[in-house]
Amino acid sequence: IFMVLSLLSIVYGALRCNILAIKIKYDDYDVRVKPAAYLCIFMWRSFEIATRVTVLVLFGSVLRIWIFLVVLLNFLGFCFYPWILFWLSKSPFPENIEKELSRVGTTIVLCLLTFLYAGINMFCWSAAQVELSDPDLISKSQNWYRMTVYYIVRLMENAFLLLMWYIYRTDFYLYVCAPMLVLQLLIGYCMGIFFMLVFYQFCHPCKKLFSSSITEAL
Repeated sequence: IFMVLSLLSIVYGALRCNILAIKIKYDDYDVRVKPAAYLCIFMWRSFEIATRVTVLVLFGSVLRIWIFLVVLLNFLGFCFYPWILFWLSKSPFPENIEKELSRVGTTIVLCLLTFLYAGINMFCWSAAQVELSDPDLISKSQNWYRMTVYYIVRLMENAFLLLMWYIYRTDFYLYVCAPMLVLQLLIGYCMGIFFMLVFYQFCHPCKKLFSSSITEAL
């Protein structure tokens, strides 16, 4: 019961963050979110987060040391990614976050922001993409390429972790139909991607402002 309540709480938080990110990106427009959009976001985040957590738990139950490496690589990768993009852009260091902050304080704030960004992206696609070269510190454009690469790599990673669990599973899972469980988790993650595509293609409140639809981008 507590696990279900925690999952619903996290999914609701992800839903609110999605809506907030849309309103921040399109603050010059009157954003009206329809019930169908709420439903698509809820289903998208439910399948995405639930399957991701389950995959990590299954993998960690049989390869307890290796799970730390998987989590560390994910965290460090997403943590340094915004800094790498910032370095490649050759933009000046952000100075307008808070006037009272020194350069060291600004650096600490940006590090904490990227830590939060990395923690979110370990489990689901972040609603707001951090862009340190932007004055608002978030990307205002809809980057279909980055989103596509994220979900392809994440699906491959989940499949690999499930394969390792299937190979090294213990007698604890003797009465579990392992192939069926693997198939259900992979289909569940694909269902999350499906609802995400439906949301951006049909239910996004600002889809008319996109330079291209997600199907055209794909």
